[in-house]
Amino acid sequence: MSDHAVEHDYHLVNPSPWPFLSGVATLVWGLGMVVFFAGLHPRSTENPNGMMEFLFSRGMDMFGPDKVSNGGWIFIVLGLLMGAAVMTGWWLDMIKEGEEGDHTPVVQIGMRYGMIMFLMQEVMFFVAWFWMFFEFVLFHEDRAGWNTDVLESAATYAQGYGVNAGGHAITTINPWDLPLINTLLLLLSGVTLTWAHHALIENKQKAVYWGLALTIVLGLVFTYVQGVEYVEAYGHRMTETNWLDSNIYGSTFFLATGFHGLHVIIGTIFLFVMWLRAARGNLKSDQHFGFEAAAWYWHFVDVIWLFLFTFVYVVFALN
Repeated sequence: MSDHAVEHDYHLVNPSPWPFLSGVATLVWGLGMVVFFAGLHPRSTENPNGMMEFLFSRGMDMFGPDKVSNGGWIFIVLGLLMGAAVMTGWWLDMIKEGEEGDHTPVVQIGMRYGMIMFLMQEVMFFVAWFWMFFEFVLFHEDRAGWNTDVLESAATYAQGYGVNAGGHAITTINPWDLPLINTLLLLLSGVTLTWAHHALIENKQKAVYWGLALTIVLGLVFTYVQGVEYVEAYGHRMTETNWLDSNIYGSTFFLATGFHGLHVIIGTIFLFVMWLRAARGNLKSDQHFGFEAAAWYWHFVDVIWLFLFTFVYVVFALN
């Protein structure tokens, strides 16, 4: 049977180690997250330098006032490196399959459905966050009146939005400063990416190269500006008694903008891979699903930022 000609449009992949290795990488990374933020081994005074304590005690303690030396970060780094290696090997295999003609129109439809499903689960993550944010904004006073047997420290919910314990308004980020700059950067990056996509369809390889390059630069500048914003926010926190990380608004702010920033970094890497392929001339005008997937992801990041900018920065600053 193995020497018979292929009589269908589907691609039957060869046995691959990548699914198993990706699971291993995820397990190691997940273990690292638990160890770093929560810890799996208690600290002791009798044997503070023990290997178990060094590797499995709470990694965040290294940033505390005692600056405890530990290796809680090792599993996170190891998991990320393993994940990067798996993704590199897996994607190289897929690029090779595409160049060999295995990605038929039917196969490409399946890949598009897969990417759409991936984006939908990303959308639902942010839907859950926005649901939480709006629920807190609209009903925090009601929660403050709950029975403490049902909700621990219920009264503190009244201080999560609006005013703090001292009666002063909670400090927020000025939306018309760095956040506005980042909004313009992402909107412009969407334009340059669309330009590159249309250029690819028209087989204008030079325009594809420069369009992707500009998009990547704009993504890097966005990440830098958000880093500056975080540094300034932390510096302001040192002089405020109720800054971002000491109330519900602060927690949701850093969760949402931080995860969005992570998506920007991932999207920038995605586009960088497409830029490398464009530089080698591997992107074809009639078959470029990898480019389309990267573009979908980047436009998704753009839209999510518009929601964040509107509700987290602008609307809340008006309250």
